[in-house]
Amino acid sequence: MAKVVALANQKGGVGKTTTAINLSASVALLGKKVLLVDADPQANATSGLGFDINMNGIYECITGAARAEEVIVKSPDVKNLWLLPSSIDLVAADTELPAMENAHHVIKSVIDGIRDKYDYIFIDCSPSLGYTTVNILTAADSVLIPVQCEYLALEGLSKLLSTVRKIKNGLNPSLDIEGFVLTMYMRNRLNNQVVGEVREHFGPLAFETVIQRNIRLGEAPSHGKPIMLYDASAVGAANYLALAKEFLKRNRKTNNK
Repeated sequence: MAKVVALANQKGGVGKTTTAINLSASVALLGKKVLLVDADPQANATSGLGFDINMNGIYECITGAARAEEVIVKSPDVKNLWLLPSSIDLVAADTELPAMENAHHVIKSVIDGIRDKYDYIFIDCSPSLGYTTVNILTAADSVLIPVQCEYLALEGLSKLLSTVRKIKNGLNPSLDIEGFVLTMYMRNRLNNQVVGEVREHFGPLAFETVIQRNIRLGEAPSHGKPIMLYDASAVGAANYLALAKEFLKRNRKTNNK
């Protein structure tokens, strides 16, 4: 059964979708069967993998108009990588989900129906803590939190962590924090201070791998490719491959306990 990892941060522009695309692709390239679920109405993970953002996808699964197996698409470029797409229609989910039967577990039902087909399922959440994101955290085994290396990015963490605690205490007692990934790092005093504070406060939950600010990372989505296929020599490609290896190593240790 796949481990389900939600990538969440209600602050936009922290590298969440970039991490969702490139971590998923890197884990797939390392031989694991991976499904990336785009659960952001902006559909940037969908377009970032080269797919049309007007396809049926997660919204149709939520409403019951389609089954996940019918709308999941395989990456033509990355072996072992599949996508459950998103579209702007997903905006409606925040208002429609509360009226549905078993409302907090709708997305969990969608994910549970396909868990046995993959090793890992990564879910790219929208940059908000609305009803859809709560639904995703209820479906997830863990939450991975990208943190931009600046102080303003740290300020919003308390609200996200409070939401995670509430869900763990109620809707999903098995929800864990997968870890914190430091993104958009530049070698300067301010960024080093932020890295130091995150490591001091969160200890081993902070991944050792740091994602450096990289122009090629920003260019890759417009070409519909993960960074390792757009430019394998880019520092961003090396960073995300290292992150994938660290992620898998952590999960091997957890599974061997």
